[in-house]
Amino acid sequence: MPGDRGARILVISCGPGYLVKMLTDRGYQSVLGIDSDPEKVDLARRKGLPCEVARAFEFLFGAPDQFDVIIPEQELNHLTLDETLEFLQLCRRSLRPGGKVVVYAMNGANPLVGSENLAHNIDHFYNLTEYSLEQILKISGFQNIRVFPLRLYVFWKNPLNYVGLGLTSLFEFTLRAVFTLYGKKVRILSKKIAASAVAPVT
Repeated sequence: MPGDRGARILVISCGPGYLVKMLTDRGYQSVLGIDSDPEKVDLARRKGLPCEVARAFEFLFGAPDQFDVIIPEQELNHLTLDETLEFLQLCRRSLRPGGKVVVYAMNGANPLVGSENLAHNIDHFYNLTEYSLEQILKISGFQNIRVFPLRLYVFWKNPLNYVGLGLTSLFEFTLRAVFTLYGKKVRILSKKIAASAVAPVT
């Protein structure tokens, strides 16, 4: 996230405003959340959060060069591949030069949960890996792409989460070794993956 607390940040599919609240609690003064569900937005606004009802594609099309950071809260996999590319291109268009997008998706590289992730919801259309996530961001015109894992166990106050983190890390280490035996270099095997990318300056 930018050091400038005045940076303009757009949270897409903000729901009742969890991420919007976290950002405003940390001092960011120009955060906007949008969601197409009026009931969820109403919940957010009753908490005093800066959220409004809007559909993402139409909103982004009408807001070129407006934001320093865009964060879609839904996994990209809820869109078709063609819709994902259009969506990311609209995000790039709505970012100021040098602005950043932060996205996440279900990870198809994990053989235990990859296929289950895809079949879990009827609106999950595809899986991504660290390589294909980087590909779609490059195709959409982004630069300085950094792909990283999203960990399941992040609530550090519960000591049992350290056990879960240790066991999943051991499992992923074993899977990396198996992939290596098959001639595949797979670095990220977490359930979900994320990426940050930068809109071109010129």
